[in-house]
Amino acid sequence: MLRLFRTLARGAAARAEEDLFDRNALLILDQQIRETRAALERSRQALAASVAGDRAEERRLAEVEARATDLETRAMAALQSGRDDLASEAAEAIAELEAERDAIRAARGRFAAELVRIRAAVADATRRQADLERGRRLAAAAETARRLRVSPAPQDRATLREAEATLARLRSLQAEADDTEEALREAEPGADLAERMARAGFGPSSRPAPSAILDRLRARAEAPRQPAA
Repeated sequence: MLRLFRTLARGAAARAEEDLFDRNALLILDQQIRETRAALERSRQALAASVAGDRAEERRLAEVEARATDLETRAMAALQSGRDDLASEAAEAIAELEAERDAIRAARGRFAAELVRIRAAVADATRRQADLERGRRLAAAAETARRLRVSPAPQDRATLREAEATLARLRSLQAEADDTEEALREAEPGADLAERMARAGFGPSSRPAPSAILDRLRARAEAPRQPAA
């Protein structure tokens, strides 16, 4: 029995966690997007720093090669002048510069391959981040539409269907009020007395007579048949 209770408790906790996530999914997504955006920005800054460092190594390599070339020229001139001692010192310096040159070239070769991988990773992350933010905008719009259709809890705002029902009820009440007011006017003493007396021939009628309307229509129908003056 105790084992069953523990299982039920874990199941209830899992269900509560899922419900909490579902109710706050958009809020959670916003925070995750902020975190991934910040991580992507750090990756871009690291990539920029790496590229800047490689360019500095490139300039250093050019300087080393230029110094080695200059010393070779000077060593040749020293040998031609019989200064083997200076040429020997120059040769030692050139050997050190060439070793440094080879080390820089090897390091830049390894870094170039790594830089290609990093650039591809940052480009992929940038594309996925853009897709994620576009998807977030669509998800926010869909969530707004969903909230209009379904109210997940009684304390939430009214749904669109509830608002339509309220409007229909209000229109029904207004129509009922109009009918009541019309009935009250008709129930007033002497409300239709003048019209009944007009129909009996006592005084002019307040309503247009059908015969007068027919005469007006006949005159309009015959007007085009008359020759122009």
